[in-house]
Amino acid sequence: MASFPLEVVFGLYLGVLTGIVPAVVSWGLGFIFKYFTGVSIPAFAVVVLSLAIAGANGGLLALADPTITTAPNQVTLTTAIIVVLMISLYAHDQGDKAGSQVPRHLSLRRIRDRTLSADVVELVGGLGQVRIEVVGTVEDLEGYPPLPEALRAEVRDGEWTFPADLPISELETRLADALRTKFDLADVAVEIDERGRARVAAAPPAGGVGKRVTRGHRAVSICALVPTGLASGEDVTVHLQGGGEPVAGTVVSARSAVPGSAGSAAAAGELSTDGGDEPEEPATPPPPRSPTTEGGDGLITVSVAREDATRLLAADRAHVVVRARGTRREFELLSLLRRAGRRIRKVGVAADSTLAGETIGDAAIRDAYGVGVLAVRRSDGWSLAPAGSTRIEPGDELFVVGTAADLNRFGRAAS
Repeated sequence: MASFPLEVVFGLYLGVLTGIVPAVVSWGLGFIFKYFTGVSIPAFAVVVLSLAIAGANGGLLALADPTITTAPNQVTLTTAIIVVLMISLYAHDQGDKAGSQVPRHLSLRRIRDRTLSADVVELVGGLGQVRIEVVGTVEDLEGYPPLPEALRAEVRDGEWTFPADLPISELETRLADALRTKFDLADVAVEIDERGRARVAAAPPAGGVGKRVTRGHRAVSICALVPTGLASGEDVTVHLQGGGEPVAGTVVSARSAVPGSAGSAAAAGELSTDGGDEPEEPATPPPPRSPTTEGGDGLITVSVAREDATRLLAADRAHVVVRARGTRREFELLSLLRRAGRRIRKVGVAADSTLAGETIGDAAIRDAYGVGVLAVRRSDGWSLAPAGSTRIEPGDELFVVGTAADLNRFGRAAS
């Protein structure tokens, strides 16, 4: 017969070995019951089930069973039973905790609405920001031509900064929109992980000028005296040299000679064309290109009505006058709100949200969350400055104004 310490060691070994399966079952039952019903299984039921699975009599009565207490290896069996009980009870407790902590009604939307890790958040001016970097190779989208290598490198080397409180799904949408706008890409697919690293697949631009010309209009290029600071999208009036009715149009692109650049030097005849020595490289690199023109003689492409295109094509030269668009009051409003510490945010209402089915007045959104609802967008249109009787439906997009903290709190309630 083995010594008492040795029998205890044997009991510990036997209890751990036979307690693995009961522990897994106990954890699973505790998690399932707590998650779906909110009720915890009684500990004694866990004990009975665990010992039944382990092959001994159920519950604490096993410790009084004569077949165990009078057995030659009584110490080993008793120790094993106690170990199985302890492991099972601990596993049940952990499963019960997990069932209470995991969000109810787990869905793909909730998984996609996870936020970034706090380690990658930077505080700038008291606000949290995150820098998104493109990692790996920028892949080609199936069905599209491959990206030019120069464009692929530009996309890969870019860095983008966004508010840190946005969910990852919103960050992916914003980054895709930014890439599509900056590089004029035909399509973009973005995946961002919790560390702010983005994997990008993109399609090259499907067209240049043609995509920016509205139906019924034509894009015409003409030599002109280009105003300083001209940018795409400006409304201009083109006065033709030699008279005639001026032509109204929208700038598609414009280019003017930059003083001191290679283009202006060539126009002045400063480059050698007789086989002599090549001009020396400039001591300093040329200034970076600006999204607006530098002014002076250049080439401008204007989108004009079809009937005016022929007159522009027949003209050798023109003068361009920029038409005022008036004051953009919406930008002034956003600036005032930002200086007051307020933000405007779009918030989607999930099907399981506590707000779904409530009216704005009944939900007391302003009193409960400190935000104001500016507009509601649905599949059938917009509702601006909605009344308190407006009912909030799942899938609605609410445009709300408030502080960053209040907007975050309201966003969690809506989603």
